[in-house]
Amino acid sequence: MFGSVLVANRGEIAVRIVRALRDMSIRSIAVFSDADRGALHVRMADEAAHIGPAASAESYLHQDRILEAAQKHRADAIHPGYGFLSENAEFAAACAREGMVFVGPSAESIRRLGSKTAARILAKQAGAPVVPGSEKPANDVEHARALAREVGYPVLLKASAGGGGKGMRRVNAESELESAIRDATSEAERAFQNGEIYIEKVIEQARHIEIQIAGDHYGNLVHLGERECSLQRRHQKIVEECPSPWVAQHPDLRAAMGAAALKIARAAGYDNLGTVEFLADNRGNFYFLEVNTRLQVEHPVTELVTGYDLVQLQLRIAAGEALPFSQSDVRWQGWAMECRVCAEDPETNFFPSPGMIVQLREPSGPGVRLDSGVYPGWTVPLEYDPLLAKLITWGPDRNAAMQRLRRALGEYTITGVETNVAFFREILDDPEFRAGNISTEFVANFFARRKLRAEPAAQLDLAVALAAAAYAKPRLLTSAAQHRECVDSRWVTLGRDQLLQ
Repeated sequence: MFGSVLVANRGEIAVRIVRALRDMSIRSIAVFSDADRGALHVRMADEAAHIGPAASAESYLHQDRILEAAQKHRADAIHPGYGFLSENAEFAAACAREGMVFVGPSAESIRRLGSKTAARILAKQAGAPVVPGSEKPANDVEHARALAREVGYPVLLKASAGGGGKGMRRVNAESELESAIRDATSEAERAFQNGEIYIEKVIEQARHIEIQIAGDHYGNLVHLGERECSLQRRHQKIVEECPSPWVAQHPDLRAAMGAAALKIARAAGYDNLGTVEFLADNRGNFYFLEVNTRLQVEHPVTELVTGYDLVQLQLRIAAGEALPFSQSDVRWQGWAMECRVCAEDPETNFFPSPGMIVQLREPSGPGVRLDSGVYPGWTVPLEYDPLLAKLITWGPDRNAAMQRLRRALGEYTITGVETNVAFFREILDDPEFRAGNISTEFVANFFARRKLRAEPAAQLDLAVALAAAAYAKPRLLTSAAQHRECVDSRWVTLGRDQLLQ
């Protein structure tokens, strides 16, 4: 086993990895930018190294500086977390050249699956169902037009090298295509230093279901079941659960999707942890989407339901150990849900809200887990993703997990920045969510339903205000009939006494 590991990340995931290293008696080395000098992961690690300015390109994405820090602090391995360099094949290869272990799949596996178009080809060859779309770049407008006509609108433009919703645009008609290609290409280039995009057919009211896989260096591969990740904003997940309520209604699908995921992993010669993502329609069909060759943000829900520590499992596999269990050993017990708590304002299209955290009261109690990277007095930087923490609950069934999540959200207080905590409380009270009727369009539909509910209430509030003003100044309305006429003509038909109540 390793004597020391450098954590090439920040925030809550860096804290999570440092804790796993401490559990395993492995020395932890944090890295930090100018913006993160006082960050929690820096305070918790055994050692820390400064790697540059706040800008990601000059710090967390700067391979040479991270490798220099690892050499200086005599790290045996580098854990990339998720995001940043976690799916960068060149970085994985550079670690090997420098005599350090990259905690993740091989550089070759990342290359085979890191390109979404290459992964689509591999999945087809492995016999997995694939979302209709292109296997070649679609950056040329004329070529893209031909592809979109072949697939049929609406379509999605997606970054071949990316994830997290970056470089993604929905196109409903051909008139939107050229500007969407320009915007998607530009965003993909900024985010991934690769502007290549491709086209996929939009599956309406789709479920986003993913399968967690694990493999060692000796050809052993297993899946750890599914996660439901359909609640998204701007194509980024915000609520996840394990198991999926949709799969729970179709019990044979876990085995079918798991088998498809393992076929793709074997075709890629995969080792360590990864996630094979699928889209599912309301008829019970599922289609391969992509592979994330790294640890997922939502890994805790799988941990709580299966009982496996996935970060420790990553480290043991990377150190050359065989998988300590087989597929027949995997069991799923209970239900887990996760909310991604972010410094953002849901009322302004989830616009980021950087600033200092003034007050922080964190939830706890039975069945509650909080993976957090912040503390009171910490300033949330503008330069990075606004994720503050992940709130996860477990219960013996979905209702119990939801109830605990509602309780935990009620205990959660963060002031100084806007957060999505109150938004999650509303989601958990929504009848459609509680019934498990969710899709990738759920959040947009939720806001539409909320607006419809709010309009009659707003009208009644104004009617009451008008009535109160009339009551205070009766000379404005000389008769009850005139009062009723005034109110009726603008809002609702109610008697004066009813309005004043």
